[in-house]
Amino acid sequence: MASLGKLRPIKLPVQFQHNPVVLAEQAQRASDIQLRIADWITGFAGSMNFVYLHVVLFTVWMLFIESKPWPTLTLVVSLEAIFLSTFVMIGQNRQAAFQQAKADHDFNEQELELKTNTQLTREIDRLTAEVHKRVMGNSTGAGRGTS
Repeated sequence: MASLGKLRPIKLPVQFQHNPVVLAEQAQRASDIQLRIADWITGFAGSMNFVYLHVVLFTVWMLFIESKPWPTLTLVVSLEAIFLSTFVMIGQNRQAAFQQAKADHDFNEQELELKTNTQLTREIDRLTAEVHKRVMGNSTGAGRGTS
């Protein structure tokens, strides 16, 4: 019996297609320079490189540039927090709009599928009744009425 440490993840060869709403959102982001800049800033600000850069910059600033860095450092950090929170809100608003568009698309697709399934079910019922009528009509006939 294989131990759990030797199990390997299964790689599926199938590549799934992206939802059309996802593709439209990607195309919109790629076409707008402001959205690309906001995406880049948000992506960078949410990375460990951002953290490392700040650790280095603040350490150098506090140790070598200013002897009493706290008032200026407080101002800089506060301004940075304001701008970063704005970029986070921009990202959240765009994500909410994207999720709404995807939900609308999925709802429309499900409604179309439900309508198609309903039509198929009614047609199967009609064909079943027709087959039953023909089979019962050709039999020796004791019995059942049809509706």
